[in-house]
Amino acid sequence: MDNVEFLVQGSSPIPYRVTFQKIGNHLGAFCTCAAGESGQYCKHRFNILYALEVGIVSNNLDQVQLVASWLAGSDVEAALGEVAQAEAALEKAKKAVTTAKKKVAAVMRA
Repeated sequence: MDNVEFLVQGSSPIPYRVTFQKIGNHLGAFCTCAAGESGQYCKHRFNILYALEVGIVSNNLDQVQLVASWLAGSDVEAALGEVAQAEAALEKAKKAVTTAKKKVAAVMRA
């Protein structure tokens, strides 16, 4: 098991603790911010996974790339792929709704 921890300055005066664990192809990520502790989307975790050093105040910036490299082939990467597919379907549906509304408006004006 590999384990890396970062301190990230967020909206709280006390930095958040962001911890990553890699066991095989499982990638665990935990953050002490309110969203992270309630199991919600946490930008602190995803920033680091996407190799962004935003807000990191601990002295281990060199480990950001290491953690980001853990994403490839992980269960988190697969889940993020599902999110990307769902977001693409949502965008397509939004465009279809907009087109349909315009059609309704055009029919009503005729």
